[in-house]
Amino acid sequence: MNEDIIITEDLTKKFGSFIACDKISFSVKKGEIFGFLGANGAGKTTAIRMLCGLILPTSGKATIGGFDIYKDTEKIKLNIGYMSQKFSLYEDLTVKENIQFYGGIYRLSPKDIKERSKQLIGELGLESSENSLIKSLPLGWRQKLAFSIAIQHEPKIVFLDEPTSGVDPVTRRQFWDLIYKAAGRGISVFVTTHYMDEAEYCGRVSMMVAGKIEAMGTPKELKSRFNSGSMYEVFLHLARGAK
Repeated sequence: MNEDIIITEDLTKKFGSFIACDKISFSVKKGEIFGFLGANGAGKTTAIRMLCGLILPTSGKATIGGFDIYKDTEKIKLNIGYMSQKFSLYEDLTVKENIQFYGGIYRLSPKDIKERSKQLIGELGLESSENSLIKSLPLGWRQKLAFSIAIQHEPKIVFLDEPTSGVDPVTRRQFWDLIYKAAGRGISVFVTTHYMDEAEYCGRVSMMVAGKIEAMGTPKELKSRFNSGSMYEVFLHLARGAK
C-alpha cells in the first residue's frame, strides 16, 4: 500500500489582496515523481515554499512526511531535500567541501558524511575533481552533484525547482536517470520544469493556472482529456484560458 508523503487540503497563501495559491489540494505518494507545472506567476514557487516550511499558509491544511505544516516546520526541513535552479552549491568551495557542508546541515554524523562523500563522488565519477572548486565544473555536472547532495541524507521527499534549466538535452536525460534511481529507493520527487517534454517523465502532473490547480493526472490522462498530442499542447490549452 502506497504511503502519502504530501497531503494538502485547500492550501491558500495571500499577500495582501493578491492570492498566490488558491485552495490547492493534492497528495504525493512515496516514491512518486510528481510534476508541478505552470507558467511564471502561476504560484508554483509560493506553493513549494509553503511545503518546505519556509512560509506559513494563510489557510488550509498540509502534512509533509507526516509533519504538520504549521507546527513542525523545523522537522519538515530535516526530512526533505531541496534543489533550486538559482542557488544550490557554494561555488567557492570544492566538491568535497560542499558535500561535507550540506551533510552537516542535514545533521549527518562525521562518519556518515565521510562515507556518503566517498560514495557520492564515486557514483558520479568525480574522483579526479573532488578537490576542484564548484565554479570550475560544467553546469551539467554541478546540477547532478547538487541533486545528489540534496538527497544524501535519504529524505522522504526532494523538491526540485527547475533543476535542468540551462543544461543540454543529454545532461537533462542523465539528470532524470538520477531522479528515477532516487524514486526507486522510495524518495518522492516533487519537480517543477519549463520543459514540457520532461512532464512526460513524471508519474503524475499538476497544472497550475493563476494560483489554482486546473488539471491533474498522468501525462496520458491529461493528453486524452484535452485531446492533445503532447504535454506542451496541454499546457498551451490551459495557459490560454488564464486571466
